[in-house]
Amino acid sequence: MFEKVLIANRGEIAVRIARTCARLGVKSVAVYSEADEHALHTEIADEAICIGPAAVAKSYLDIEKVLAVAANTNCDAIHPGYGLLSESAPFIDQVEAMGLKFIGPSAAAVSLMGDKLEARAFAARSGVPIVPGLDGELHSDEEALQFAADCGYPVLVKAAAGGGGIGMKVARTDKQLIKAVAQCRRRGESAFGSGKLYIERYIENPRHVEIQVLADDHGNAVHLYERECSIQRRHQKVIEEAPSVLMTRFDGLRERMTEAALALVKAAKYTNAGTVEFIVDASGQFHFIEMNTRLQVEHPVTEMITGLDLVEWQLKLAAGEPLSLRQSDIALNGHAIECRLYAENPEQSFLPAPGHIQHYQEPTGEGLRTDSGVKADWNVTPYYDPMMAKLIAHGATRTQATKRMRVGLEQLVISGLTHNAAMHAAVLKSDAFTGGEFHTSWLEQWYTSN
Repeated sequence: MFEKVLIANRGEIAVRIARTCARLGVKSVAVYSEADEHALHTEIADEAICIGPAAVAKSYLDIEKVLAVAANTNCDAIHPGYGLLSESAPFIDQVEAMGLKFIGPSAAAVSLMGDKLEARAFAARSGVPIVPGLDGELHSDEEALQFAADCGYPVLVKAAAGGGGIGMKVARTDKQLIKAVAQCRRRGESAFGSGKLYIERYIENPRHVEIQVLADDHGNAVHLYERECSIQRRHQKVIEEAPSVLMTRFDGLRERMTEAALALVKAAKYTNAGTVEFIVDASGQFHFIEMNTRLQVEHPVTEMITGLDLVEWQLKLAAGEPLSLRQSDIALNGHAIECRLYAENPEQSFLPAPGHIQHYQEPTGEGLRTDSGVKADWNVTPYYDPMMAKLIAHGATRTQATKRMRVGLEQLVISGLTHNAAMHAAVLKSDAFTGGEFHTSWLEQWYTSN
């Protein structure tokens, strides 16, 4: 096991990693920007070093500064969390060139899965179902229009280097398609440094279901069941649960999806933790959309139903330990739900609403867990993603987990700024949620009509 780990991240995930490190007797080093001085993650870690001003390009994304801290504090590994540098192959290469361990997959695996176009082609070659789309990169408006004429509307334009719902547009007419191509290309260039695009058929109102996997350097891989992530806004998840109610509706669906996920993992020679994401249509057919080569925001629901600490397993696997778990060892225990708590205004198209947290109190009800990056008398700044915390509820059944989540939301105190806790409470009371009858477009459609 490692002696000291640099946490190249901020907020709740940095806190989460530091706590597992402490439990395992591993020292942790936090980095922070000037805007995050005295942030919760700097208090939890054993050491904390400022790496620059608030702007992420001058602090958290500055590879040279991050690596300098790792060297100066004698770290032997770096955990990237999610976002920021977590899926940067050049960063991984530089980490390993220094003789440090990157707590995640190889740079080759990240490069393969990070380019959504390459990942899609690789999945198809590996026998994993994909959404019908253009073979190869989208080069021109004319090519897009021809694909739409052949395939039929609606179609989806995507930034090939994208993720997290960024650089995606649905088009239902020729005019919308031309506009979508231009917008996605610009967004890809600004967010990911690449204007590379692809286009595929848009599946109306699908479910978003993902498979958590673990794999070691010795050819062993297991899945940790699925997560249901269909309740989204702007293609970004806000409520997740495990397991998915879909698995009771289609015979053999879990087996087919987990087999496909593990086939992809083994074909890519993937190691460490990862998530294979699918969409599922109304008939129960599933299609690969991407693989996230990192820890997911929603990993706590998997931890709650399996009893496993995914950060601990990331550390073990990165240290070269073999995967001692066998598939038969991993039991599915109950149901878990996660609500992402954002400083945002659901009444105004879920726009970010940074501000000052006056009072903050986490719930203490049975079966509840809070992963938080904030505290009382703290500013949620406009510089970073406005997620403040995640509230997770576990129960023997989905009904019990839902009841416990509702209690947790009632106990939660976040005052001084606008947030989305009331929206979560409303969703949990809705007939659609209770009946498990929602899809990736449902939240925005339902919330704006209520």
